[in-house]
Amino acid sequence: MENAGKVRLRYAPSPTGPQHIGGIRTALFNYLFVKKHGGTFVFRSEDTDQTRFVPGAEEYIVDSLQWAGITIDEGIHVGGPYGPYRQSERKDMYRQYAEQLVKDGHAYYAFDTPAELEEMRERMSSQGNPSPAYDHITRQYMKNSLSLSQDETEKRLASGDAYVIRLKMPRNEELKFEDLIRGWVVFNTSQLDDKVLFKSDGMPTYHLANVVDDHLMHITHVVRGEEWLPSAPTHIMLYRSLGWEDTMPRFAHLPLVLKPEGNGKLSKRDGDRLGFPIYTLNWENPLTGEKISGLAERGFLPEAYMNFLALLGWHPGGDKEVMTPEELVESFSLDRVGKSGARFDPEKAKWINQQHIKMKTGAELAELLAPTLEAAGVSAEPAFVAAACELMKDRAVFIPDLYEQGKFLFGDDLEYDEKTVAKKWKKENAGLFENLRERLFLLEQFSESELERTVHDFMEDKGLKAGEVMPVLRLALAGGLQGPPVSAMMALLGKESCDNRLKKGFQLFNTLI
Repeated sequence: MENAGKVRLRYAPSPTGPQHIGGIRTALFNYLFVKKHGGTFVFRSEDTDQTRFVPGAEEYIVDSLQWAGITIDEGIHVGGPYGPYRQSERKDMYRQYAEQLVKDGHAYYAFDTPAELEEMRERMSSQGNPSPAYDHITRQYMKNSLSLSQDETEKRLASGDAYVIRLKMPRNEELKFEDLIRGWVVFNTSQLDDKVLFKSDGMPTYHLANVVDDHLMHITHVVRGEEWLPSAPTHIMLYRSLGWEDTMPRFAHLPLVLKPEGNGKLSKRDGDRLGFPIYTLNWENPLTGEKISGLAERGFLPEAYMNFLALLGWHPGGDKEVMTPEELVESFSLDRVGKSGARFDPEKAKWINQQHIKMKTGAELAELLAPTLEAAGVSAEPAFVAAACELMKDRAVFIPDLYEQGKFLFGDDLEYDEKTVAKKWKKENAGLFENLRERLFLLEQFSESELERTVHDFMEDKGLKAGEVMPVLRLALAGGLQGPPVSAMMALLGKESCDNRLKKGFQLFNTLI
């Protein structure tokens, strides 16, 4: 059962590069749980592996969260009572816990060189062991403070020999915990290795730093990806060994985000393959120059992004799928998160973004479209842009589509396809359409209703069908056969622009066929 009291959850990525939607989905589930229960969302950088650190990655992740509407209550760039929030800035505090574990008999010093470790693995593999590990068996003949005498151990420590500190995993004990998504999970310690807790470079590993930080920061729930489930027994053993079992957080392991085909975990290469971004923002790796594209720059709305990420593994129940951030918070619960992997569906993501575009007003969309118009060198009155967005929003999947699919609204210079004109234009009807143009020009009220009535009366008078008239009008006004209703488009363009387009179009059509 979920804790309904004051909760504290954290999102703690490693700054080894940009986080794709799988990582941001984890942050979102933490955020939704926190907001549902009136708690605190903490952002922490687990940068203990300095060899994989990528400059700018931490800032990229923070910017991604902020753009998506995931507000950080405490942590990096925000501050809080339990800082610092970068593990590299906390490294001096971890050694005391590692040494305490050694003193209490729950951990030990290991002096094995990389060559000796590789020799052990090769020997075990040659003996038919498919998963060679440093465990309760191999530690008996490796170089560590359990196999060496106390004098030899102290001598090595005093001489400055390189060492690591490993967790002493007990033999043949059952570790059992209740996962908030998966129910009861059971491990046997005989199948687990002795993880390194403290490295020879003076930095803690993820396992030790993660547990110490979660305890010191009073984290009540750890909601993370399924890939961390095998690490759970190590973390539970650390809580027990450090005497913190009573304050151990509740665990919830989220299902993987899978490729659209369902055959494996979504990877950064899938974005290129699919032609659809799987990252939040554009990014250029400062070390390699590699570039990735983001959903934000493609024209995704933050609230739509939050919506479709939430549906990757979670469902509110019922038929409703298009939800505002407020509705997501209200509906969210971990008991509706599935155990199976969630397939990433680009088409579903597009559909959700399209629905959120429809929910916005023309004025709101005009503001979002402004950078696209500026880049295209288009200048138009705000009221006109808002009206154009209102007219085009039912057809737009991404924000730039409002302009790309409605360019004809922002300039009278149109291009016509000869094949299309040949299919729709009949020279013998030129006089009829010139008569229609004159009727439209004489209208005092150039409104949608008056335009619709006038065109209808014209078709009645001349015995013409809609299929003979409307495509020709649309082609002359928009340069193509796609777009919003003709009368609505004309009302927006205004009498002068429509008259110019119709006159030019009808004259040109006669020359193209």
